[in-house]
Formats: sequence, C-alpha cells, structure tokens
Amino acid sequence: MKLIRTDLPGCVVIEPAVHGDARGYFYESFNAERYAAAGLDLSFVQTNVSRSARGVLRGLHYQWPNPQGKLVSVLEGEVYDVAVDIRAGSPTFGRWAAAILSAENHRHFWIPEGFAHGFAVLSEHATFVYQCTALYDRAGDAAIRWNDGDIAVDWPIADPLLSDKDVRAPFLADLPPERLPVYRP
Repeated sequence: MKLIRTDLPGCVVIEPAVHGDARGYFYESFNAERYAAAGLDLSFVQTNVSRSARGVLRGLHYQWPNPQGKLVSVLEGEVYDVAVDIRAGSPTFGRWAAAILSAENHRHFWIPEGFAHGFAVLSEHATFVYQCTALYDRAGDAAIRWNDGDIAVDWPIADPLLSDKDVRAPFLADLPPERLPVYRP
C-alpha cells in the first residue's frame, strides 16, 4: 500500500498493492491494521454504492453537525474526485485537492470529516463506492455549489449533469458559520 499526500492535510490517495496475472487481479480495498499502521485509524459504519453516466457531477456534499469521513473508490469506470476543506478557521479553508480514481488504477481517496466531497464521471459509466465513518443524516445533509468561484475547482467537464440539489446549492461564502465544521488543530 502506498500513500500519496495531497496539499490538504489529512486527504490522502491510497494505492493498494495489486496482485495480478492472466486470470485477473486481487487487492485489499481496506485493511484496518495496515491503514492504522499508516496513520489512518478508520472505522466504517455505512457503505454506499452509486452508478452514474458520463458527465454527471455529484457534489460538493458534506454533513453537519454529524460529519462523515469517506474512503472512496471506483469499481467501474473513471472519475475526477474532489475534496474541499470547509473547516472554519482552517489554514487551508476553501482549498481543494483532486485525484483520478478508476477501475484500472484501483486508487482510493480518504476524505476526512470536515471536508466537502464531489466527483465528475469521465467514462461512459462509473460505479462509485463510499465507505463512511458516520451514518447518513438527512437533517445534516448539505452541499456547496460545484462551481463556486471562490473555491475554483478545475473540473474537467464544462456542462455537467446535476441534481436539483446541486444546482441550488449555496456558495461557501453564503453559508452561516453554524452550518460549517470547525477546524481543530
């Protein structure tokens, strides 16, 4: 397993050791002991799977006050995956990091609690897996506008297919402070 640090402290891309031959391949998508030894002591309570078509953009989503950390990966296809630091008082507040996740590269992206998350589908379809550290909380479900100019994510698609929720999402600057996680050094 190889960890690739991003510019956002805590957000890490994980490349598992893949063992393959003419029959196919095998890799551990999660091993609590190995992750803990690498500094990622994670416990998951919910796993979600979504399938989306080319051009779909989901995000930027988060939960507050019951935040979720997410270990995300792709089983089919390819996505451009993004994490945004939305922790009030963080030295990296409003900054983002991205990774290409695909069925071919087997990469995972760890997005800690306090970050918004989104992805854009680059392939014909993508099957996306989220392992979450907290249960889904409908009352805490929130989003930030995918094309917020203050965040300026460099999305690889210009005219994405969006849900109504994502079309109507507020800009980060318009969110009241009590709707944002707080940075804890």
